[in-house]
Amino acid sequence: MNVANVVTMNITFLSPVFPTDLKRQSLPFSYLDVVVASTDGATHDVQLYTDITAGKTASGIHCHRSLADQTYSEWVSGDRTAIAEWQYGVEPTTAAPSTSAVTSRIRRANPIKPAASDGIAYHQIYRQTQLAFSEVLDQTEYGNIYYATDDSADLSFQSGADVDVRAQFTTNGVLANSNDTNYRAINDDYPTFAFAVNLGDVGSTAVSTLFTVGLAQEQAVQFDGAQGDTIVPSLWTSYYASDLAALSFFHTDFETASGLADTFDNKVAGDANAAAGADYVTIASLAVRQAFAGTFLTGTPDTPYLFLKEISSDGNVNTVDVIFPSHPIWLYTNPQLLKLLLDPLFINQESGQYPNMYSMHDVGAHYPNATGHPDGMDEMQPLEECGNMLIMTLAYAQRANDDAYLTQHYKILNQWTQYLIEEALIPANQISTDDFAGALANQTNLALKGIIGIGAMAQIANITGNDADAANYTNIAQDYITQWQGFGIAYEADPPHTTLAYGMNDTYGDLYNLYGDLELGLGLVPQSVYEMQSNFYPTINERFGIVLDTRHDYVKNDEMLLAAATCSKATANILIGDVATFINETPTNRPLTDLYIGMTGDYLPDITFTARPTVGGFFSLLALS
Repeated sequence: MNVANVVTMNITFLSPVFPTDLKRQSLPFSYLDVVVASTDGATHDVQLYTDITAGKTASGIHCHRSLADQTYSEWVSGDRTAIAEWQYGVEPTTAAPSTSAVTSRIRRANPIKPAASDGIAYHQIYRQTQLAFSEVLDQTEYGNIYYATDDSADLSFQSGADVDVRAQFTTNGVLANSNDTNYRAINDDYPTFAFAVNLGDVGSTAVSTLFTVGLAQEQAVQFDGAQGDTIVPSLWTSYYASDLAALSFFHTDFETASGLADTFDNKVAGDANAAAGADYVTIASLAVRQAFAGTFLTGTPDTPYLFLKEISSDGNVNTVDVIFPSHPIWLYTNPQLLKLLLDPLFINQESGQYPNMYSMHDVGAHYPNATGHPDGMDEMQPLEECGNMLIMTLAYAQRANDDAYLTQHYKILNQWTQYLIEEALIPANQISTDDFAGALANQTNLALKGIIGIGAMAQIANITGNDADAANYTNIAQDYITQWQGFGIAYEADPPHTTLAYGMNDTYGDLYNLYGDLELGLGLVPQSVYEMQSNFYPTINERFGIVLDTRHDYVKNDEMLLAAATCSKATANILIGDVATFINETPTNRPLTDLYIGMTGDYLPDITFTARPTVGGFFSLLALS
């Protein structure tokens, strides 16, 4: 940001991702690093301001009496009439391990920091009446919000009404070091929690100020597991004695964390560029933190779980057909993460707490309540979910060399296979993962997933020494895929292609379920089908991609990139280019969506998907390497 053409602020928001370091990954905080430097050759007396409120945030810089920027978002509760309470304190720092060789992109200008004491100054804000395991408008209603920075003689703080606190800074360039004790509703004179740092005379040598923000909840999820309903703690509680201890570690770990983030981001960029070029770097880089942000590590180091929220739809927990499109990023970054997502689903069903013979849709109706569906009344997507569970379980075992996992869950995997044998070839009138598209009988793509699921079970049986099952399921899968080609391919079309549903030769769809055959190396689907679809997609491509199916005019970009991985390099580049163009030219203005109108790139009139972890599917090509 340019401030009055004399000072710049380089503002970095960093949520570091540590796929193989579960201790660091478990920490529920993010960094805000503000680097200030003069740009006109002179020195300037600069004061830096930033705040959060129970209802909105602002930040800015005081240079020649101007507040340069204000941005707003929501914090403590989705209920704006809820009473917020707060306090201010200073926590002694606990030195975090560092790596002397780290060179952070955030500190590439080698900025200096204001002199700090041995403490971290923090505002702690929380809902006065905590509603454990509850959400309002998809916002959590319990836990402590923290906003923190290094304590120093140059730091001032204040809490109070937004207009009063901000006026104090804009008028004086310093805060009053006072704490408002009039606890009140979020929307009542918006309680505001601010820091101001006197940076002094700032010249061309950059000065850096670090802030940490996050939500600490000691109790993370209610889970209906093998022992019945239990409260699962946040994983970070196993490593830190308190939320302030966790906050202190995270804040002082910045140099190491940002260096590790650089290493990880550079790996993603390098691998994506090698796989499909610059457009793919754009796509993969943007998807990483959105996918990870939809998950949370819980449990203990000996028994960790990863819970996922189906964001911006219905809030389900560990939805099988949300894990499926996201699963390429888990395979690429750390296959154990996929296991940690699947484990709660296996545990709940294998303990007899789900009455249906097919796979459940999710392990809880709304996050953070993973309390199962003992009445069996979850959203009914039996063919979809049975296929997904079989494919993902084998994919994990292959990447992690964990054959024991297949043996452990063989009984229920075999149970789901029986359902697929009965239902996959000629699907009943049911919904797929794209439930918003509506139910339809004889869906070609849905049938393919079920058949690939049977093929996956043939491999599972072979690996686990169940030779008779392996031979039987191999024969069934091969027979089904031969019949499927006769039912679901419009051979007379120009060019030929698979149909949306059997016999509907004037229809088509995104055959993204072909990805399961490719990633597992089954060789079940003939190469001619791969080539046929690869040749077909460019003939139906719209400005921002291929439509999901001919019933509607919208694109599902995560599933389109699953399809792209099954195509020739030329076709894959077209589809990847579509998504990159959408990202760069989209009229949408919220966190990345996975569903939009193919010609305009805008949201659907009645559905707005944002911030969903399904974008992990963008890693479809990388998960194959």
